Amino acid sequence: MSEKIVATNRRARFEYFLLEHYEAGLVLQGSEIKSIRAGQMSLAEAYVRLDGHEAWLIDAHIAPYEQASINNHEPRRPRKLLLHSSEIRKLYMDIRQKGVTIIPLKVYLKNGRAKIEIAVAKGKKNYDKRAAIAKRDIERELNRQTRT
Repeated sequence: MSEKIVATNRRARFEYFLLEHYEAGLVLQGSEIKSIRAGQMSLAEAYVRLDGHEAWLIDAHIAPYEQASINNHEPRRPRKLLLHSSEIRKLYMDIRQKGVTIIPLKVYLKNGRAKIEIAVAKGKKNYDKRAAIAKRDIERELNRQTRT
């Protein structure tokens, strides 16, 4: 199974506790998949919204494809996610809790198709973030000491 990671949300693991992971397909236009294959995508401000019986990726930026000229796409348009209805129901039940949301983690190409990994996440408090930074610093210091 060939997998090429196109975009990652690097802040997600720092800002949120990740509870459950899901893989979803993306409904894209022709110029969008060409931009994704060229690596021109950002998940920095993206999130997932559930609308009735559908899931939508909001605020993900896919750069316009240069060769598409007049047939180009809107860079930040909402994109439908392809999930099973049972998964959408489960996601809906999960996000009804306070402080829980759905965030995209990474976009990758799997067997020529664009897939997105999303996660049910709960926001971290500032003291949780400080603890994560302290733990990372301690590990970095231990690695430096063992190398010398």
